[in-house]
Amino acid sequence: MTAQNELRLLPWSGPEGKPCYLSTDDPDGWMSRLADNIEAVQLGTAAELLERAFEELDDQGTNPEDLRRLAKELTGALRDVLRVATSRGYLLAASEMQGN
Repeated sequence: MTAQNELRLLPWSGPEGKPCYLSTDDPDGWMSRLADNIEAVQLGTAAELLERAFEELDDQGTNPEDLRRLAKELTGALRDVLRVATSRGYLLAASEMQGN
């Protein structure tokens, strides 16, 4: 198994919003690939929402309810992207530590 500082932060939350971690010696294992795929979907969704936000903010006819819904979706996407960035930062740091 991996050392404590090599746990992978997964791209989803557990009960009560607590973080989930993966401990494995196989970065190409089923759970690692699942996490990679979910991260890719989350990043793609964030990119699509960002594009939609530019469009809706430029449209003077966008109603306030649509903007509130968009803000809520963007908030969720930002949470996901931050989790992905944190996870990848941990993985990079662990990889650099192994290289030394």
